[in-house]
Amino acid sequence: MSHSPIVRVSRRGFLQQAGAGVLASHAAAGAAAAQRVPDPPGTKLGWAIVGLGNLSINQILPAFARCETSKVTALVSGTPDKAQKLAARYAVPEKNIYSYANYDAIRDNPDIDIVYVVLPNSMHAEYTVRAARAGKHVLSEKPMATTPAECRQMIDAAREAQRKLMVAYRVRYEPFNQALIKVARDKEFGPLKIVLSDHGFNIGDPTQWRLKCAMAGGGSLMDIGIYSLNASRYITGEEPVEVNAMEYTTPNDPRFVEVEETINFQLRFPSGALANCGSSYGAPFNRIRVVGANGWAELDPATSYSGLRMRAGNYSKVEERMQPVVDHFAKEIDHLSQCVMNNTDPLTPGEEGLKDLTVMMAIYEAAKSRSTVKL
Repeated sequence: MSHSPIVRVSRRGFLQQAGAGVLASHAAAGAAAAQRVPDPPGTKLGWAIVGLGNLSINQILPAFARCETSKVTALVSGTPDKAQKLAARYAVPEKNIYSYANYDAIRDNPDIDIVYVVLPNSMHAEYTVRAARAGKHVLSEKPMATTPAECRQMIDAAREAQRKLMVAYRVRYEPFNQALIKVARDKEFGPLKIVLSDHGFNIGDPTQWRLKCAMAGGGSLMDIGIYSLNASRYITGEEPVEVNAMEYTTPNDPRFVEVEETINFQLRFPSGALANCGSSYGAPFNRIRVVGANGWAELDPATSYSGLRMRAGNYSKVEERMQPVVDHFAKEIDHLSQCVMNNTDPLTPGEEGLKDLTVMMAIYEAAKSRSTVKL
């Protein structure tokens, strides 16, 4: 890839040049799209969505309109009225609406090939195991579970049933994160030295399930912090060998009676690369930066549903790098459908989720003991 330098320009000049690049890129993309005639729809596998909360309603279900090999054919919910309204919207027949009580009956429904578990963390293992035993492939939301032991139960159930199991690490399927991985692993800026990865937001309603330890398994680390951890692993392509951590929770904040607010953690990798990572329910940030011996590249925002931005540079130049904009959920959903159709392994299998949970337990241990934990 050739890189045109932007040498010490003013803020206004930089924005003008970046804006011109964006317009040119969008114009070219628009022209290409106008010339491409979409292929007619082919085979689409049927998906059951288990859990109809905000993520399912606002992101996952709408994504099926942009899927090439997947369609929603069933819904599972404890709220019949909600399920019926969504079934009418997405043309799901009434016979394919299930409750949690009759969930195992999906075994007898040939309309369902794959189950997407979009429930509180503590329920992922149960509904994944039951789906596998019902003969269905499974996509589980992240974190995969609340303990490594639960992850192993899920992996074993899928293996015994000879079904696919994938964890919904959606940014692994989108171009900006894929481009950052390539920068790091190709050593575009020399040997990788440091990964900086921080994710957080100011969480609201203190009664929500994410703030209940029994349902979430932990606080910000288990929810938004998994982006920071997983990014450090997929950027380096390595597994950490040592962990340090420190946590802080604002005293008397009613949101954090059961779970932690903020955790900062550091990881050492076999190559010598170090990762400094942050996770918070009390402050907004969303970025990944990789630093090599001769320069850097970053995504900021890095893992939002939209609006991702990539910049790269060194001492003498900084440039904006454009990537195609895609629906993250449609891409990951279609990936699993294609794996099922072609009998191939998913990019983010259950073993990937187990690795994250194992490191997260070490991070909690390091924060509690205030000492380095070896992996």
